[in-house]
Amino acid sequence: MARPLVLNPDRLFPADPAVRDLTRALYATVRDLPIVSPHGHTDPAWFAGNAPFGDAAELLLRPDHYVFRMLYSQGVSLDALGIGPAKATYDPRAAWRIFADHWHLFRGTPSRMWLDWVFAEAFGFTEMLGPDTADQYFETITAALASEAFRPRALFDRFNIEVIATTESPLDTLEHHAAVMAENARPGGWQGRVITAYRPDPVIDPEFEGFRANLDRFSALTGEDCLTWPGYLAAHRQRRAFFARHGATSTDHGHPTALTADLAPAEAAALFAKVVAGDFTAAEAELFRAQMLTEMAGMSLDDGLVMQLHPGSFRNHNASLFARYGRDKGADIPTRTDYVHALKPLLDRYGNEAGLTLIVFTLDESVYARELAPLTGHYPCLRLGPAWWFHDSPEGMRRFRLATTETAGFYNTVGFNDDTRAFLSIPARHDLARRIDCGFLAGLVAEHRLTDWEAAELAVELTYTLAKKAYKL
Repeated sequence: MARPLVLNPDRLFPADPAVRDLTRALYATVRDLPIVSPHGHTDPAWFAGNAPFGDAAELLLRPDHYVFRMLYSQGVSLDALGIGPAKATYDPRAAWRIFADHWHLFRGTPSRMWLDWVFAEAFGFTEMLGPDTADQYFETITAALASEAFRPRALFDRFNIEVIATTESPLDTLEHHAAVMAENARPGGWQGRVITAYRPDPVIDPEFEGFRANLDRFSALTGEDCLTWPGYLAAHRQRRAFFARHGATSTDHGHPTALTADLAPAEAAALFAKVVAGDFTAAEAELFRAQMLTEMAGMSLDDGLVMQLHPGSFRNHNASLFARYGRDKGADIPTRTDYVHALKPLLDRYGNEAGLTLIVFTLDESVYARELAPLTGHYPCLRLGPAWWFHDSPEGMRRFRLATTETAGFYNTVGFNDDTRAFLSIPARHDLARRIDCGFLAGLVAEHRLTDWEAAELAVELTYTLAKKAYKL
């Protein structure tokens, strides 16, 4: 039997009536502010081509590793969901029915909150997803996606997105971003701002699959000899400038750890020669990644690109799943992370440079209060990225504010990063963050730690202004 789908207007607000009233008032001031999405993984081809999304499964199930990782954990085959090689032959309606049959698995999870918002707000459903409504959902969503109102650009405008950053490798030609820029420049053309971010992991990590071949492609793209240390560094500078011309204001580094190094030039060149030759140990691969973080910081000081670092993930932990289906299939698992010692070589060199912005994230919540808040509350170059990835959840956001505010304050943080691949979840995630932050601020007002006007200013800062400032948007 179908159950009603109702979004309570007070969802996520504090239970205390007085604090809830304060939260409502704060939320009303930021609810409709534009969305700034400075760190994400949406496909720029969506906005360049503006083609319809396809069907319900293609939009909401297959791209979202939060969703299919939960299904996989309960024994659902990824092949049945059209993940990986199975995409060519899977039945999207059958995959959607599997999803609906297992909807109960998402009770209490952030995915449930995001998707309920999408179902109710974007598509107007009034009954909950389940076995009895699976076909209705699939047909209604799929029909809507065929309309002009659900094309990528129309949704971008409907959701009041001011700017969205995608993430590309240095080996990407950025033709989709060039197409969007050309459309922006055309008289009467669409004005949505879609920018890129420089993610150099495939040509920085010696253990990245195809690393040596990637260096050859890096050489071909830049005309530099990327098998020599000077040519390799010159190629990075060239591609960074190319990315900046296509809107990039940031770089993005997904290293296993936060380790940095500051080797002498001759030592760095010798290490690079070992890496190129493929004659290196795991420790030497880690040292090379560490050196490249410091090199990237120096380049950021020169060209102004904001630097993002988010270590602490054991990526592709499920080896057999990785072998069959590839990266980003829900098996990236948080690990213990050290920042205090790991960042010191970079900070010794650049930590006092106010012209550098290094935004640090973590999957290891235990270091929020012990390491990250004290570091970002001291070094001029550091800013703290908020609850992200596994922690972009109601409780994760509350824990972040509780652990970091006393030491780092609010103004050493950078707003909310949605880090999504599923386009329609972006407004849902931002709405969730706005509700949680307003509840936190209301609690401080109720405890007489903030005045009401300070909380109102901070609500706008946390929702909109801090992200624009930190990412130079």
